[in-house]
Amino acid sequence: MLRLTWVQPEDLVGHELRQAAQDGREASAIAARWRAAGGHPAPLRAGASPDPASRWLRQLAEDLLDELADLPGRWTDEEPTDLAGIRASCPDWPAPPPRGRPAPDDPLRLEAAWLGRAAGCLLGKPVEKLPLPAIRNLARSTGNWPLNGWFTAKGVPGELLRAHPWNRRSAPTSLAENIDGMPEDDDLNYPLLNLLLLQRHGRSFSTVDVATVWLDELPAGRTFTAERLAYRNLLAGLVPPHTARHRNPFREWIGALIRADVHGWTNPGDPGAAAEQAHRDATLTHTANGVYAAMFTAAVVATAFGDAAAGTSGSDIHACLRMGLAVVPPRSRLARAVTHAIELAREQPDFDTVVDELHARYSATHHWVHAIPNTALIAAALTHADGDFTGSICRAVSGGWDTDSNGATAGSIAGLLAGTPAALPDRWTTPLKNRLSTSVGDFDGTGFDTLAHLTLVEASRP
Repeated sequence: MLRLTWVQPEDLVGHELRQAAQDGREASAIAARWRAAGGHPAPLRAGASPDPASRWLRQLAEDLLDELADLPGRWTDEEPTDLAGIRASCPDWPAPPPRGRPAPDDPLRLEAAWLGRAAGCLLGKPVEKLPLPAIRNLARSTGNWPLNGWFTAKGVPGELLRAHPWNRRSAPTSLAENIDGMPEDDDLNYPLLNLLLLQRHGRSFSTVDVATVWLDELPAGRTFTAERLAYRNLLAGLVPPHTARHRNPFREWIGALIRADVHGWTNPGDPGAAAEQAHRDATLTHTANGVYAAMFTAAVVATAFGDAAAGTSGSDIHACLRMGLAVVPPRSRLARAVTHAIELAREQPDFDTVVDELHARYSATHHWVHAIPNTALIAAALTHADGDFTGSICRAVSGGWDTDSNGATAGSIAGLLAGTPAALPDRWTTPLKNRLSTSVGDFDGTGFDTLAHLTLVEASRP
């Protein structure tokens, strides 16, 4: 029986009820109606419950999703989604570079960023969806804690593997003994799609242009959570930004964040422009904190790339993170979470303590793919590692939640700061074999050096 993940109405209600609680929407009466009718909570880890609902329960689920969307929330004024509202709420919005955006002429830093994104993603793939204690126990069992290298099944006791099996789709291609190039992953597919977007429409692209590229190039089966629902909404005839809101309880999850790197890579030294570009992309699928996470990431990446493109020195991860926060409404939940995570990382010498405090604050209330805790964890990892490449990706992955996405973003930023592929340890780059697998466009088998050159072309355009 086909149970398509992330779209069944009966599986969406529980997620929307959780989002309503986070938004301060009073949904107790709707929750009671759902439970009384036999509705279940959202699946904890999988994207679909094992059994289909009755036609009556499915219709009720659709009606309740619409009712939940109409409830007023307490964060509306502090968390706008429109760009004008976001900019108005950010007193330190970054100005354009005084001498114009620097034109980079060296692809090596971009190659390091692509490699860093791939290595960080691959490190996190086998433990995606696993709870934090499982990640720690699996790594400890092979002497790999604090995390400092690829996960491996060699030497792991059988009872531990039975209790905490690796991510079944990823283990055959992402454990140390199995890596043979970079396997396909949505954390790499979306940067490729955004490269196509810029090649076809330039940096003045619209959100509709993003949708068009997806419909042309992105298989529906390669989408998840908010992206899958926006895709569904496009096929149903909805247009952006309504595609992000209609029956989409994942609109503040991490999907827009993982699409943001290219917007930073192509706006070196101009974090404001990078954030605006990320906003046009993100609003196809996300609102509020889901959009801010993408804007924050794009601004951090643009800042990390900017000093190198201008031929100056002194860029550091802490300045980059401060610039990222400048494009996020300061009273939003995402800004508060990132600020808190950075402070924790500065105060605590033991990163496990940082992670434990973040999990104590967010795990009970937020799904493991939600943008708020994951963005906070990325910022904490980069801060605690002081931008060091290995330290950044290992801390990001060791913190749990969306391990491959967090490792990818941390790796991209730390790779930029490292400066060249040669500055990245061989143990991370050699297994990638300069080869990326993907179902996007004609990119399957492309090397990271080629991707860097293609990105440089877009970054150098006026």
